[in-house]
Amino acid sequence: MSAAPSPDPSLTGERLRPHRIGIDTGGEHVVYLPHGSPACQGEGFGPQSRLQLSLGGHRLMANLAIVQGNGLAPDQIGLSESVWASLRPTADDHVTLAHPPSVESLSNVRAKLYGGTLAEAQLRAIVADIAAQRYSNIEMAAFIAACSGDHLALDEVVALTGAMVDTGTRLRWPSPMVVDKHCVGGLPGNRTTPIVVAIATALGLVMPKTSSRAITSPAGTADTMAVLTPVDLDVGRMRRTVERTGGCLVWGGAINLAPVDDTLIRIERALDIDSPGQLVASILSKKVAAGSTHVVIDMPVGPTAKVREARHARMLERMLHAVAGRFGLGLTVLRTDGLQPVGRGVGPALEAHDVLAVLQNLPAQPRDLRERALALAAVVLDTAGRAESGSSLAMARECLDSGRAWRQFQAICEAQGGLRSPGVAPHRYPVVATREGRVEAIDNRRLAQAAKLAGAPASPLAGLAIDVRVGDMVACGQPLFTLHAQSPGELAYALEYVARHPSIVSLGATSEEIGT
Repeated sequence: MSAAPSPDPSLTGERLRPHRIGIDTGGEHVVYLPHGSPACQGEGFGPQSRLQLSLGGHRLMANLAIVQGNGLAPDQIGLSESVWASLRPTADDHVTLAHPPSVESLSNVRAKLYGGTLAEAQLRAIVADIAAQRYSNIEMAAFIAACSGDHLALDEVVALTGAMVDTGTRLRWPSPMVVDKHCVGGLPGNRTTPIVVAIATALGLVMPKTSSRAITSPAGTADTMAVLTPVDLDVGRMRRTVERTGGCLVWGGAINLAPVDDTLIRIERALDIDSPGQLVASILSKKVAAGSTHVVIDMPVGPTAKVREARHARMLERMLHAVAGRFGLGLTVLRTDGLQPVGRGVGPALEAHDVLAVLQNLPAQPRDLRERALALAAVVLDTAGRAESGSSLAMARECLDSGRAWRQFQAICEAQGGLRSPGVAPHRYPVVATREGRVEAIDNRRLAQAAKLAGAPASPLAGLAIDVRVGDMVACGQPLFTLHAQSPGELAYALEYVARHPSIVSLGATSEEIGT
Protein backbone atom coordinates (compact mmCIF):
# COMPACT_ATOMS: atom_id res chain seq x y z
CA MET A 1 0.00 0.00 0.00
CA SER A 2 1.55 3.31 -1.09
CA ALA A 3 1.81 6.22 1.31
CA ALA A 4 -0.42 9.23 0.81
CA PRO A 5 1.38 12.15 -0.85
CA SER A 6 2.53 14.95 1.44
CA PRO A 7 0.31 18.03 1.26
CA ASP A 8 1.70 21.13 -0.43
CA PRO A 9 2.51 23.57 2.41
CA SER A 10 1.31 26.45 0.25
CA LEU A 11 -2.17 24.91 0.26
CA THR A 12 -2.36 24.26 3.99
CA GLY A 13 -0.91 27.46 5.52
CA GLU A 14 -2.42 30.73 6.70
CA ARG A 15 -3.65 33.24 4.07
CA LEU A 16 -3.00 36.90 4.95
CA ARG A 17 -3.33 40.28 3.27
CA PRO A 18 0.08 41.74 2.35
CA HIS A 19 1.00 45.21 3.62
CA ARG A 20 4.08 47.11 2.45
CA ILE A 21 5.70 48.12 5.70
CA GLY A 22 8.46 50.24 4.11
CA ILE A 23 11.51 48.78 5.87
CA ASP A 24 14.69 48.19 3.87
CA THR A 25 16.40 45.13 5.39
CA GLY A 26 19.39 45.22 3.07
CA GLY A 27 18.30 42.32 0.90
CA GLU A 28 17.31 40.03 3.76
CA HIS A 29 13.74 38.73 3.49
CA VAL A 30 11.81 39.73 6.64
CA VAL A 31 8.06 39.66 7.31
CA TYR A 32 6.10 41.13 10.22
CA LEU A 33 3.08 39.84 12.14
CA PRO A 34 1.24 41.64 14.96
CA HIS A 35 1.59 40.39 18.51
CA GLY A 36 -1.18 37.90 19.15
CA SER A 37 -1.69 37.17 15.46
CA PRO A 38 -3.96 34.13 14.88
CA ALA A 39 -1.32 32.88 12.43
CA CYS A 40 1.26 32.76 15.23
CA GLN A 41 -1.15 31.06 17.61
CA GLY A 42 -2.42 28.56 15.08
CA GLU A 43 0.91 27.61 13.47
CA GLY A 44 3.27 28.17 16.39
CA PHE A 45 5.24 30.94 14.68
CA GLY A 46 7.43 33.13 16.89
CA PRO A 47 10.13 35.79 16.58
CA GLN A 48 12.88 34.71 14.16
CA SER A 49 10.81 31.78 12.85
CA ARG A 50 11.74 30.75 9.33
CA LEU A 51 8.62 30.94 7.13
CA GLN A 52 7.67 29.96 3.61
CA LEU A 53 5.64 32.55 1.68
CA SER A 54 3.66 31.74 -1.46
CA LEU A 55 1.85 34.03 -3.87
CA GLY A 56 0.77 32.78 -7.27
CA GLY A 57 3.77 31.02 -8.71
CA HIS A 58 6.25 32.77 -6.45
CA ARG A 59 7.64 31.17 -3.31
CA LEU A 60 10.32 32.45 -0.96
CA MET A 61 11.68 32.07 2.56
CA ALA A 62 11.68 34.84 5.15
CA ASN A 63 12.43 35.49 8.81
CA LEU A 64 9.60 36.60 11.08
CA ALA A 65 9.56 39.66 13.33
CA ILE A 66 6.71 40.39 15.77
CA VAL A 67 5.23 43.91 15.89
CA GLN A 68 3.90 45.34 19.16
CA GLY A 69 1.05 47.84 18.88
CA ASN A 70 -1.69 48.46 16.34
CA GLY A 71 0.35 48.82 13.14
CA LEU A 72 -1.01 45.65 11.51
CA ALA A 73 -4.49 44.10 11.48
CA PRO A 74 -4.82 40.46 12.60
CA ASP A 75 -5.32 39.30 9.00
CA GLN A 76 -2.36 41.30 7.63
CA ILE A 77 1.32 40.47 7.14
CA GLY A 78 3.92 43.21 6.79
CA LEU A 79 6.48 42.76 4.03
CA SER A 80 9.97 44.25 3.96
CA GLU A 81 11.05 46.00 0.76
CA SER A 82 12.94 42.94 -0.54
CA VAL A 83 9.94 40.65 0.00
CA TRP A 84 7.57 43.16 -1.58
CA ALA A 85 9.85 43.48 -4.64
CA SER A 86 10.04 39.69 -5.01
CA LEU A 87 6.31 38.94 -4.63
CA ARG A 88 4.85 42.15 -6.16
CA PRO A 89 1.37 41.65 -4.66
CA THR A 90 -1.70 43.48 -5.91
CA ALA A 91 -4.53 44.90 -3.79
CA ASP A 92 -6.62 41.71 -3.91
CA ASP A 93 -3.81 39.22 -3.34
CA HIS A 94 -3.31 37.05 -0.28
CA VAL A 95 0.02 35.63 0.85
CA THR A 96 0.04 32.04 2.04
CA LEU A 97 2.20 31.39 5.08
CA ALA A 98 3.52 27.99 6.13
CA HIS A 99 6.35 26.21 7.88
CA PRO A 100 9.13 25.52 5.37
CA PRO A 101 10.20 21.97 4.54
CA SER A 102 13.27 20.74 6.39
CA VAL A 103 16.63 21.56 4.76
CA GLU A 104 18.51 18.28 4.45
CA SER A 105 21.76 19.86 3.26
CA LEU A 106 22.33 21.48 6.68
CA SER A 107 23.69 18.13 7.82
CA ASN A 108 26.50 18.66 5.29
CA VAL A 109 27.25 22.08 6.82
CA ARG A 110 27.45 20.50 10.27
CA ALA A 111 29.81 17.84 8.90
CA LYS A 112 32.03 20.57 7.48
CA LEU A 113 32.01 22.47 10.78
CA TYR A 114 33.44 19.34 12.40
CA GLY A 115 36.24 19.11 9.84
CA GLY A 116 34.72 16.79 7.26
CA THR A 117 35.47 16.86 3.54
CA LEU A 118 32.39 17.30 1.37
CA ALA A 119 31.73 15.47 -1.88
CA GLU A 120 30.58 17.35 -4.98
CA ALA A 121 26.97 16.22 -4.47
CA GLN A 122 26.96 17.52 -0.91
CA LEU A 123 28.29 20.95 -1.93
CA ARG A 124 25.83 21.12 -4.80
CA ALA A 125 23.00 20.39 -2.39
CA ILE A 126 24.12 23.25 -0.12
CA VAL A 127 24.45 25.69 -3.02
CA ALA A 128 21.07 24.65 -4.47
CA ASP A 129 19.36 25.25 -1.11
CA ILE A 130 21.04 28.66 -0.75
CA ALA A 131 19.93 29.54 -4.29
CA ALA A 132 16.37 28.52 -3.36
CA GLN A 133 16.58 30.83 -0.29
CA ARG A 134 16.13 27.92 2.11
CA TYR A 135 19.07 29.04 4.31
CA SER A 136 18.76 31.77 6.91
CA ASN A 137 21.56 34.30 7.36
CA ILE A 138 22.76 32.37 10.42
CA GLU A 139 22.91 29.13 8.46
CA MET A 140 24.82 30.78 5.60
CA ALA A 141 27.21 32.30 8.13
CA ALA A 142 27.81 28.80 9.51
CA PHE A 143 28.64 27.54 6.01
CA ILE A 144 31.04 30.43 5.39
CA ALA A 145 32.72 29.87 8.76
CA ALA A 146 33.03 26.14 8.07
CA CYS A 147 34.83 26.89 4.79
CA SER A 148 37.04 29.70 6.13
CA GLY A 149 40.80 29.62 6.46
CA ASP A 150 42.27 26.65 4.60
CA HIS A 151 39.33 24.34 5.29
CA LEU A 152 38.42 23.76 1.64
CA ALA A 153 40.39 21.12 -0.30
CA LEU A 154 41.04 21.64 -4.02
CA ASP A 155 38.27 19.28 -5.12
CA GLU A 156 35.85 21.09 -2.81
CA VAL A 157 36.78 24.45 -4.35
CA VAL A 158 36.26 23.02 -7.84
CA ALA A 159 32.86 21.58 -6.82
CA LEU A 160 31.81 24.85 -5.15
CA THR A 161 32.85 26.83 -8.24
CA GLY A 162 30.88 24.60 -10.60
CA ALA A 163 27.84 24.57 -8.35
CA MET A 164 27.79 28.38 -8.17
CA VAL A 165 28.11 28.67 -11.96
CA ASP A 166 25.12 26.37 -12.45
CA THR A 167 22.81 28.43 -10.24
CA GLY A 168 22.53 31.28 -12.75
CA THR A 169 23.02 32.55 -16.29
CA ARG A 170 25.98 31.32 -18.34
CA LEU A 171 26.92 33.64 -21.18
CA ARG A 172 28.27 32.58 -24.57
CA TRP A 173 30.03 34.92 -27.01
CA PRO A 174 30.73 34.51 -30.74
CA SER A 175 34.38 35.54 -30.31
CA PRO A 176 36.78 32.60 -29.77
CA MET A 177 38.73 34.72 -27.27
CA VAL A 178 37.06 36.64 -24.46
CA VAL A 179 39.43 38.32 -21.99
CA ASP A 180 38.87 39.41 -18.42
CA LYS A 181 40.84 40.96 -15.59
CA HIS A 182 40.25 40.75 -11.86
CA CYS A 183 41.97 41.93 -8.67
CA VAL A 184 41.85 39.78 -5.55
CA GLY A 185 41.41 43.01 -3.56
CA GLY A 186 42.72 44.32 -0.28
CA LEU A 187 44.40 47.42 -1.69
CA PRO A 188 42.44 50.69 -1.30
CA GLY A 189 42.00 52.75 -4.46
CA ASN A 190 43.30 50.07 -6.85
CA ARG A 191 40.70 50.90 -9.51
CA THR A 192 42.58 49.80 -12.65
CA THR A 193 39.78 47.77 -14.27
CA PRO A 194 37.91 50.61 -16.06
CA ILE A 195 41.20 51.81 -17.56
CA VAL A 196 42.25 48.30 -18.63
CA VAL A 197 38.85 47.61 -20.23
CA ALA A 198 39.03 50.89 -22.17
CA ILE A 199 42.53 50.11 -23.48
CA ALA A 200 41.90 46.45 -24.30
CA THR A 201 38.64 47.04 -26.16
CA ALA A 202 40.02 50.10 -27.98
CA LEU A 203 42.71 47.74 -29.31
CA GLY A 204 40.16 45.26 -30.60
CA LEU A 205 39.76 42.74 -27.78
CA VAL A 206 36.40 41.50 -26.50
CA MET A 207 36.12 42.22 -22.77
CA PRO A 208 32.59 41.97 -21.32
CA LYS A 209 33.58 42.93 -17.77
CA THR A 210 31.24 41.94 -14.98
CA SER A 211 32.19 43.11 -11.50
CA SER A 212 31.01 42.68 -7.93
CA ARG A 213 29.97 45.20 -5.35
CA ALA A 214 32.38 45.68 -2.46
CA ILE A 215 32.77 42.73 -0.09
CA THR A 216 35.13 43.99 2.63
CA SER A 217 36.43 47.10 0.83
CA PRO A 218 35.19 50.72 0.60
CA ALA A 219 34.35 50.21 -3.10
CA GLY A 220 34.19 47.53 -5.76
CA THR A 221 34.53 48.21 -9.47
CA ALA A 222 30.73 48.03 -9.82
CA ASP A 223 30.34 50.63 -7.04
CA THR A 224 32.76 53.00 -8.74
CA MET A 225 31.26 52.52 -12.21
CA ALA A 226 27.75 53.06 -10.82
CA VAL A 227 28.78 56.64 -10.04
CA LEU A 228 29.66 57.15 -13.71
CA THR A 229 27.11 55.12 -15.67
CA PRO A 230 24.28 52.59 -15.21
CA VAL A 231 25.68 49.17 -14.29
CA ASP A 232 22.44 47.28 -13.50
CA LEU A 233 22.05 46.11 -17.11
CA ASP A 234 20.06 43.05 -18.11
CA VAL A 235 21.63 40.46 -20.42
CA GLY A 236 20.11 41.97 -23.57
CA ARG A 237 21.42 45.48 -22.85
CA MET A 238 24.81 44.05 -21.88
CA ARG A 239 25.04 42.11 -25.17
CA ARG A 240 24.13 45.18 -27.22
CA THR A 241 26.80 47.20 -25.41
CA VAL A 242 29.44 44.56 -26.17
CA GLU A 243 28.31 44.30 -29.80
CA ARG A 244 28.71 48.09 -30.20
CA THR A 245 31.95 48.60 -28.28
CA GLY A 246 33.61 45.24 -27.66
CA GLY A 247 33.24 45.58 -23.90
CA CYS A 248 31.18 46.68 -20.94
CA LEU A 249 31.56 47.44 -17.23
CA VAL A 250 28.49 46.08 -15.45
CA TRP A 251 27.40 44.60 -12.14
CA GLY A 252 27.30 40.81 -12.39
CA GLY A 253 24.44 40.56 -9.91
CA ALA A 254 22.04 42.26 -12.32
CA ILE A 255 22.48 39.56 -14.96
CA ASN A 256 22.21 36.62 -12.57
CA LEU A 257 25.81 35.40 -12.94
CA ALA A 258 26.54 32.88 -10.16
CA PRO A 259 23.87 34.53 -7.95
CA VAL A 260 24.71 32.39 -4.92
CA ASP A 261 28.08 34.15 -4.86
CA ASP A 262 26.33 37.50 -4.41
CA THR A 263 24.20 36.01 -1.63
CA LEU A 264 27.28 34.73 0.18
CA ILE A 265 29.12 38.02 -0.40
CA ARG A 266 26.39 39.81 1.56
CA ILE A 267 27.11 37.57 4.56
CA GLU A 268 30.88 37.73 4.08
CA ARG A 269 30.67 41.51 4.11
CA ALA A 270 28.94 41.44 7.50
CA LEU A 271 31.48 38.95 8.88
CA ASP A 272 34.47 40.67 7.21
CA ILE A 273 35.58 37.21 5.97
CA ASP A 274 36.99 36.42 2.53
CA SER A 275 38.84 33.08 2.81
CA PRO A 276 41.10 31.61 0.07
CA GLY A 277 38.89 28.76 -1.13
CA GLN A 278 35.76 30.90 -1.22
CA LEU A 279 37.73 33.73 -2.84
CA VAL A 280 38.85 31.43 -5.68
CA ALA A 281 35.35 30.00 -6.14
CA SER A 282 33.87 33.51 -6.12
CA ILE A 283 36.30 34.89 -8.71
CA LEU A 284 36.32 31.96 -11.10
CA SER A 285 32.61 31.14 -10.95
CA LYS A 286 31.92 34.67 -12.21
CA LYS A 287 34.54 34.33 -14.98
CA VAL A 288 33.23 30.97 -16.16
CA ALA A 289 29.62 32.20 -16.05
CA ALA A 290 30.56 35.36 -17.98
CA GLY A 291 31.98 33.28 -20.83
CA SER A 292 35.61 34.32 -20.39
CA THR A 293 38.34 32.26 -22.03
CA HIS A 294 41.42 34.08 -20.68
CA VAL A 295 41.71 35.87 -17.33
CA VAL A 296 44.44 38.06 -15.82
CA ILE A 297 44.51 38.21 -12.02
CA ASP A 298 46.08 41.15 -10.19
CA MET A 299 47.34 39.89 -6.82
CA PRO A 300 48.67 42.69 -4.57
CA VAL A 301 51.01 41.35 -1.88
CA GLY A 302 51.86 43.35 1.23
CA PRO A 303 51.77 43.20 5.04
CA THR A 304 48.37 44.95 5.26
CA ALA A 305 46.92 43.78 1.92
CA LYS A 306 44.53 40.84 1.60
CA VAL A 307 47.48 38.62 0.58
CA ARG A 308 50.11 39.43 3.18
CA GLU A 309 53.21 37.48 2.17
CA ALA A 310 54.78 35.54 -0.69
CA ARG A 311 53.94 32.16 0.85
CA HIS A 312 50.22 32.95 0.86
CA ALA A 313 50.49 34.36 -2.66
CA ARG A 314 52.04 31.12 -3.93
CA MET A 315 49.31 29.03 -2.29
CA LEU A 316 46.51 31.17 -3.71
CA GLU A 317 48.17 31.26 -7.14
CA ARG A 318 48.43 27.46 -7.25
CA MET A 319 44.77 27.11 -6.29
CA LEU A 320 43.66 29.64 -8.90
CA HIS A 321 45.60 27.85 -11.65
CA ALA A 322 44.39 24.42 -10.58
CA VAL A 323 40.71 25.41 -10.47
CA ALA A 324 40.90 27.48 -13.67
CA GLY A 325 42.45 24.50 -15.44
CA ARG A 326 39.48 22.29 -14.51
CA PHE A 327 37.17 24.73 -16.32
CA GLY A 328 39.42 25.33 -19.36
CA LEU A 329 40.26 28.91 -18.42
CA GLY A 330 43.57 30.39 -19.50
CA LEU A 331 44.90 32.16 -16.41
CA THR A 332 47.74 34.60 -15.77
CA VAL A 333 48.49 35.81 -12.24
CA LEU A 334 50.48 39.01 -11.82
CA ARG A 335 51.82 39.69 -8.32
CA THR A 336 51.90 43.40 -7.66
CA ASP A 337 53.05 45.79 -4.94
CA GLY A 338 50.60 45.80 -2.05
CA LEU A 339 52.54 48.00 0.36
CA GLN A 340 50.31 51.07 0.05
CA PRO A 341 47.10 52.32 -1.57
CA VAL A 342 46.92 53.07 -5.29
CA GLY A 343 45.80 56.46 -6.56
CA ARG A 344 44.42 59.15 -4.27
CA GLY A 345 40.76 58.31 -3.82
CA VAL A 346 39.25 55.54 -1.67
CA GLY A 347 35.48 55.23 -2.13
CA PRO A 348 33.24 55.06 -5.23
CA ALA A 349 33.17 58.70 -6.38
CA LEU A 350 36.71 59.45 -5.24
CA GLU A 351 38.03 56.48 -7.21
CA ALA A 352 35.92 57.53 -10.20
CA HIS A 353 37.66 60.92 -10.18
CA ASP A 354 41.03 59.13 -10.32
CA VAL A 355 39.92 56.89 -13.21
CA LEU A 356 38.73 59.88 -15.23
CA ALA A 357 41.94 61.80 -14.53
CA VAL A 358 44.04 58.93 -15.92
CA LEU A 359 41.82 58.34 -18.97
CA GLN A 360 41.77 62.07 -19.75
CA ASN A 361 45.56 62.38 -19.24
CA LEU A 362 45.10 65.24 -16.79
CA PRO A 363 48.28 66.74 -15.27
CA ALA A 364 47.12 65.86 -11.74
CA GLN A 365 46.38 62.21 -12.56
CA PRO A 366 47.69 59.67 -10.01
CA ARG A 367 50.77 58.26 -11.73
CA ASP A 368 50.83 55.04 -9.74
CA LEU A 369 47.30 54.17 -10.87
CA ARG A 370 48.21 55.01 -14.46
CA GLU A 371 51.36 52.85 -14.51
CA ARG A 372 49.67 49.94 -12.75
CA ALA A 373 46.77 49.97 -15.22
CA LEU A 374 49.19 50.10 -18.16
CA ALA A 375 51.15 47.12 -16.82
CA LEU A 376 47.96 45.08 -16.43
CA ALA A 377 46.66 46.11 -19.85
CA ALA A 378 49.97 44.96 -21.35
CA VAL A 379 49.57 41.53 -19.74
CA VAL A 380 46.01 41.29 -21.11
CA LEU A 381 47.33 42.11 -24.60
CA ASP A 382 50.09 39.51 -24.26
CA THR A 383 47.61 36.90 -23.02
CA ALA A 384 45.44 37.50 -26.08
CA GLY A 385 48.42 37.42 -28.45
CA ARG A 386 47.53 40.90 -29.65
CA ALA A 387 51.03 42.42 -29.43
CA GLU A 388 54.41 41.48 -30.86
CA SER A 389 57.03 40.40 -28.36
CA GLY A 390 57.93 43.23 -26.01
CA SER A 391 55.57 45.76 -27.60
CA SER A 392 52.44 45.32 -25.46
CA LEU A 393 53.28 48.01 -22.92
CA ALA A 394 54.11 50.50 -25.67
CA MET A 395 50.79 49.68 -27.40
CA ALA A 396 48.86 50.22 -24.20
CA ARG A 397 50.67 53.48 -23.46
CA GLU A 398 50.05 54.87 -26.96
CA CYS A 399 46.36 53.98 -26.68
CA LEU A 400 46.09 55.90 -23.42
CA ASP A 401 48.29 58.85 -24.42
CA SER A 402 46.52 59.37 -27.75
CA GLY A 403 43.07 59.62 -26.17
CA ARG A 404 41.79 56.42 -27.82
CA ALA A 405 41.17 54.79 -24.44
CA TRP A 406 39.22 57.84 -23.20
CA ARG A 407 37.05 57.89 -26.34
CA GLN A 408 36.45 54.16 -25.95
CA PHE A 409 35.47 54.55 -22.29
CA GLN A 410 33.00 57.27 -23.26
CA ALA A 411 31.52 54.98 -25.93
CA ILE A 412 31.06 52.13 -23.43
CA CYS A 413 29.36 54.42 -20.90
CA GLU A 414 27.08 55.91 -23.57
CA ALA A 415 26.06 52.41 -24.68
CA GLN A 416 25.26 51.54 -21.05
CA GLY A 417 23.05 54.58 -20.58
CA GLY A 418 25.23 57.70 -20.46
CA LEU A 419 28.31 59.09 -18.72
CA ARG A 420 27.80 61.05 -15.50
CA SER A 421 30.15 63.30 -13.55
CA PRO A 422 31.05 62.05 -10.05
CA GLY A 423 30.19 64.44 -7.27
CA VAL A 424 32.06 65.55 -4.16
CA ALA A 425 31.03 64.94 -0.55
CA PRO A 426 29.79 68.01 1.35
CA HIS A 427 31.69 67.19 4.55
CA ARG A 428 35.51 66.92 4.46
CA TYR A 429 38.09 66.87 7.22
CA PRO A 430 41.90 66.62 6.87
CA VAL A 431 43.75 64.26 9.20
CA VAL A 432 47.11 65.94 9.80
CA ALA A 433 50.56 64.86 10.97
CA THR A 434 51.16 65.55 14.65
CA ARG A 435 54.90 65.86 14.07
CA GLU A 436 57.50 66.09 11.32
CA GLY A 437 58.75 62.83 9.83
CA ARG A 438 59.06 60.55 6.83
CA VAL A 439 56.13 58.30 5.88
CA GLU A 440 57.30 54.78 6.66
CA ALA A 441 54.10 52.79 6.13
CA ILE A 442 50.39 53.11 5.41
CA ASP A 443 48.06 50.54 6.95
CA ASN A 444 45.79 49.48 4.07
CA ARG A 445 43.28 47.70 6.27
CA ARG A 446 42.76 50.50 8.77
CA LEU A 447 42.72 53.13 6.05
CA ALA A 448 39.99 51.16 4.27
CA GLN A 449 38.08 50.84 7.55
CA ALA A 450 38.20 54.60 8.05
CA ALA A 451 36.76 55.07 4.54
CA LYS A 452 33.98 52.59 5.28
CA LEU A 453 33.11 54.27 8.57
CA ALA A 454 32.88 57.55 6.67
CA GLY A 455 30.07 55.90 4.68
CA ALA A 456 31.66 54.17 1.67
CA PRO A 457 30.43 52.41 -0.38
CA ALA A 458 26.75 52.82 0.65
CA SER A 459 27.24 56.61 0.52
CA PRO A 460 28.95 56.88 -2.89
CA LEU A 461 30.55 60.28 -2.31
CA ALA A 462 32.12 59.13 0.97
CA GLY A 463 35.59 57.75 1.64
CA LEU A 464 38.91 59.51 1.83
CA ALA A 465 41.65 61.06 -0.30
CA ILE A 466 45.27 60.14 0.41
CA ASP A 467 47.62 63.10 0.53
CA VAL A 468 50.99 61.35 1.03
CA ARG A 469 52.93 58.33 -0.21
CA VAL A 470 55.45 56.07 1.50
CA GLY A 471 58.80 57.86 1.53
CA ASP A 472 57.38 61.40 1.60
CA MET A 473 58.66 63.89 4.16
CA VAL A 474 55.82 65.65 5.97
CA ALA A 475 55.74 68.66 8.26
CA CYS A 476 53.78 68.91 11.47
CA GLY A 477 50.20 69.89 10.59
CA GLN A 478 50.45 68.67 6.99
CA PRO A 479 47.44 66.61 5.80
CA LEU A 480 48.04 62.85 5.63
CA PHE A 481 44.59 62.01 4.26
CA THR A 482 41.26 63.79 4.05
CA LEU A 483 38.02 62.13 5.12
CA HIS A 484 34.93 62.66 2.92
CA ALA A 485 31.40 62.07 4.23
CA GLN A 486 27.84 62.77 3.15
CA SER A 487 26.65 63.46 6.71
CA PRO A 488 28.22 64.98 9.84
CA GLY A 489 27.44 61.82 11.80
CA GLU A 490 29.38 59.56 9.44
CA LEU A 491 32.30 61.98 9.47
CA ALA A 492 32.34 61.97 13.28
CA TYR A 493 32.16 58.18 13.31
CA ALA A 494 35.21 57.91 11.06
CA LEU A 495 37.14 60.55 13.01
CA GLU A 496 36.56 58.68 16.26
CA TYR A 497 38.08 55.55 14.67
CA VAL A 498 41.05 57.51 13.31
CA ALA A 499 41.67 59.01 16.76
CA ARG A 500 41.88 55.48 18.21
CA HIS A 501 44.33 54.39 15.48
CA PRO A 502 46.89 57.20 15.13
CA SER A 503 49.37 54.99 13.23
CA ILE A 504 47.25 54.47 10.08
CA VAL A 505 50.04 56.53 8.49
CA SER A 506 53.30 55.73 10.31
CA LEU A 507 56.00 58.38 10.46
CA GLY A 508 59.66 57.57 11.03
CA ALA A 509 62.44 59.72 12.37
CA THR A 510 63.76 62.71 10.43
CA SER A 511 67.34 62.76 9.18
CA GLU A 512 68.24 65.22 11.96
CA GLU A 513 66.83 62.85 14.60
CA ILE A 514 68.77 59.94 13.09
CA GLY A 515 71.95 61.99 13.16
CA THR A 516 71.60 62.75 16.85
